[in-house]
Amino acid sequence: MRIVLRAVLTLSAGCALLVAGVSSLQAATVESMRLWSAPDHARLVFDLSAAASANVFSLDNPARLVIDLDESEMNTDASTLPLDGSAIDSVRTGVRDGGGLRVVLELNREISPRHFTLPPNDQYGHRLVVDLEYPGESAVENPIDPIEAMIRDQEILAQRANTQAQAQVQEQAPSQQASSEQAAPTTVSQPPAEVQSAQPHPRRDIIIAIDPGHGGEDPGAIGPAGTREKDVVLEISRRLAAKINETRGFKAVLIRDGDYYLGLRQRTQLAREQKADFFVSIHADAFTSPRPQGSSVYALSQRGATSETAQWLADSENRSDLIGGVDGSLSLRDKDQVLRGVLLDLTMTATLNDSLTIGGQVLEKLGRVNRLHKSRVEQAGFMVLKSPDIPSLLIEVGFISNPEEERRLRDPSHQRGLATAIFSGLRDHFEGNPPPASLLAWERDNQRSPSGNEYRIQSGDTLSAIAIRHGVPVNQLKQANDLNGDVIRVGQVLRIPSS
Repeated sequence: MRIVLRAVLTLSAGCALLVAGVSSLQAATVESMRLWSAPDHARLVFDLSAAASANVFSLDNPARLVIDLDESEMNTDASTLPLDGSAIDSVRTGVRDGGGLRVVLELNREISPRHFTLPPNDQYGHRLVVDLEYPGESAVENPIDPIEAMIRDQEILAQRANTQAQAQVQEQAPSQQASSEQAAPTTVSQPPAEVQSAQPHPRRDIIIAIDPGHGGEDPGAIGPAGTREKDVVLEISRRLAAKINETRGFKAVLIRDGDYYLGLRQRTQLAREQKADFFVSIHADAFTSPRPQGSSVYALSQRGATSETAQWLADSENRSDLIGGVDGSLSLRDKDQVLRGVLLDLTMTATLNDSLTIGGQVLEKLGRVNRLHKSRVEQAGFMVLKSPDIPSLLIEVGFISNPEEERRLRDPSHQRGLATAIFSGLRDHFEGNPPPASLLAWERDNQRSPSGNEYRIQSGDTLSAIAIRHGVPVNQLKQANDLNGDVIRVGQVLRIPSS
């Protein structure tokens, strides 16, 4: 009996030790805290030694955000966080009643909080991410003027109506052709249409959205000397924005103008909100070997990457969303189901063609200031290039993994040269192909047609109908306006040649 009791006591003690061991293994330590401030939000990241559950809630009078972490302890100094520019005035930490860690953020403005945990990846361990979003704040500085936004919305709506009309024509073409083969042709005389003169021109700026890649907790590639991609591309992007803003008829929008993270889909969405005419994402390349060097230009490929290198790069860039922990999707649910495919195909084709054309011009200019890694525009499935209605390019300005090129990418003079080359290619394209409502289009049209013999395209117009209405051959109308096909845009001003 005594032996049995001793065994039971020994077993109980062993179980107690085992339970205590499991409990200690589950405890998490906050090893560091990181904060990034953006114009419309702040992101606070807790780096944890192990997974931990959190409870996040708000308190009023005064405004505070409380973050409770179960079975956790603090092993870092929260007072070193860079609070300037954020909604946080101060951070207090302590042991919560009943155990665990409590972090209190003293706030200076209204916030909308959200939080999520992330598992370990190649760069970080377990993380708790707390986002403080600022209701009503813009993610970009100097957002588009409401009047200019209204003009652009009218232009976009008109272009969409024109595209939808083209889509309906394409969709109905087979049935109309079948009907015409069965019925005898008839001729109906139509009364002459009233010629409408051009309305006052908006003369708006061409908006270029510039997206410095990575940012915040996502440093991008890191060079042999420790240069971070996110820092280099932000400097080049700022120089590019300055070049654009000092040029008449152009305006730059920096998608990221600080050290913070934005989701890949959020970047293109911001460009759309700012009514951008073009989107360019700036990155610095990297490879497992230090030998590759040179600049590359990428446009979207509908069939995937055109080379193994392009595919590898596309995968590595798209993985940034796994680091940031955000996702999104593009919806065409506001379109008729039958028209969806045709509309998207028409829009994507036009957008991709523009992207490839502009990419060739940018690549040629880059070749004057830097070695080219590839002599043609590559195509890959980068997430930031998947906007169907905004021509887009991703530019790898050089290989940060190459020691010599890393040194050059840090050089302000080389950064200016790259920015100048990129804008030179963009400017050449838009001076030859300005958006219809832009100042550049007005200046071009005014030079071509000082006598006022011009016509502004209305919704429902076709090139052949305009030619008939003004009594000129279609080919002559095309030649006078440098048109290579039959595609025209609502709001575009055509010069009407004398018959």
